[in-house]
Formats: sequence, structure tokens, C-alpha cells
Amino acid sequence: MDSAVGFCVLGCLLLSSVLLAEQEVENLSGLSPNPDKDIFVVRENGTTCLMAEFAVRFLIPYDVLALNGIDLITEQASLALPRGARIEGSCGSTEAELHISWVNNAYTLRIYFTKEKRTMGSDGKAKETEIWKMNKVQLVYNTSDTTHFINAYNPGKHTASTHRLSALVTPGGRSYVCAAQQTLTLISSDHQKGITIYMSDIQIQPFDIKSDFVFSERKKDSCTPPPLTSQPHKPTPLTPLPTHTCLHCRFPVFPSMRTNQNHTAQHASLYTRTISAHNTVDLYID
Repeated sequence: MDSAVGFCVLGCLLLSSVLLAEQEVENLSGLSPNPDKDIFVVRENGTTCLMAEFAVRFLIPYDVLALNGIDLITEQASLALPRGARIEGSCGSTEAELHISWVNNAYTLRIYFTKEKRTMGSDGKAKETEIWKMNKVQLVYNTSDTTHFINAYNPGKHTASTHRLSALVTPGGRSYVCAAQQTLTLISSDHQKGITIYMSDIQIQPFDIKSDFVFSERKKDSCTPPPLTSQPHKPTPLTPLPTHTCLHCRFPVFPSMRTNQNHTAQHASLYTRTISAHNTVDLYID
């Protein structure tokens, strides 16, 4: 009986090791001549199924207690994705994910992709075509990290997510390429603060990679996909309106912002002084 149990345990361990060996993840950022650019590869069953290259920076607002001990001042933490980050990923026929963690899981960037069929054309010439897109981005961050969040008020972990995202829309079997800066806005669980992600020097393909470690043909004019519609998001008195569809709009890039928030029993009065440079960026939300 004992030998049978031992054999079963050994068999289960061997099976688990085989299953784990079917998926590999590799951080190849050290191969990039650009020190700010990261390269990530997910492989399943010995075949590359997801590749992503990009440079990325994050602008994260957080609260600091003012000198009077009453007001809250909103500061901005600017940080980049470091080399040596730990990655996880998964590939499927219509869904794919890339998870990137660093600083002992104080930060985790999760990027989700989906593949779907769309009907294109009109006047009796409509045809069904396959596309893939980035449909969700999520950032988990910890304001207890004193390297970036200096004197943070009530520090802890927060999660920021996009709202109905439809970005990098690309024909099936091709890769998305764009050197220009792309901007995404995420809404945080930390009092609905807006987190900004700046991505540039991008090449991504989460499906249908034909050759190991080689991107497929790039999408023509990757940086200027057709505009997509979005459903309106109704604001409430307590919830700020998230950023929605915006094609070739102007957003502040790395603004310097301070907000003085005086807490009372009924309301908090908010005063904002913003000094910002502006740059044209693309954001596509479905």
C-alpha cells in the first residue's frame, strides 16, 4: 500500500513538472540596445506564442499630509519598468495575458489581449475579418515603497484599471508596431486617482506567431488605426469621469501637480495648480 501511494505521489510530481515545463517565460530586455526598452517572450510547448517589446513609464499620484497636519497634498511619483522584472504569461486561441512584476511584487503590470472576428465593409461587400487588440491594462502598485512614494499618507496597495479599452487593434496574424508615444489612463482604487502609462517603441504580437522569436509582418500604419466608438460613462457627484475615446487628442505629459484638499465634516474643498507640457498621443477605447 505504501509503495503504491509513493508511486502515485512520484507520478503526480513528474506530471506536474512536465506541465510546468510546457510553458516558458523569458525576459530578454538585456538584448535591447535601448536601456529603457523591455523585451518579453512567452513560449508554450516549445513554441513562441506571445512577444512584446516596449519602453514604459508610469505617472502615479499619491497623497501626502501637509505641514499643517490637516490638508492632503497630491504628489506625483514617476517610475519606469526596471530590467530584471519577473514575468508570467498565458496564451490561448482567443485570449492572452502578460504579467510583469518587480520590487518583490510591489508592482505588477497586467496586459490582456483578445482576438475576435469583425465584419468589415458595406454595400453588399462586407466580409468577416479577424483582429486582435489590447482589451485591458491593470497596474497594482504599493505606496509603501518609499523609493518612489515619499511620505505617502496611509500607504498601501492599490489597483488601477482601464475602462472598456480597445487599443492597438491589429489584423490577425500581424504584429503591432509604433515608435511614437502612446498614452493610457487608468482609474485607481485610491480615491479614483488617474494613473498615466506612457508606452513607446512598441512591437507586440500575442497570437499567431509563425516563427520562434520572430514577429510576423507588421500592421500597415500601426500608429493610426481607425477610430473606434465608445459608450458614454455617466459621472456621479462622487466619481470623476474617466478618460474615454480620444484619437489624436492632447494630454499633459508628466505634469507637475499639487492639490490642496481641506477636509471638513461635509465636503472637501479642492484647489489645483497644474503646470504641464503637452504632447499629442493616441488612445483608443471601445
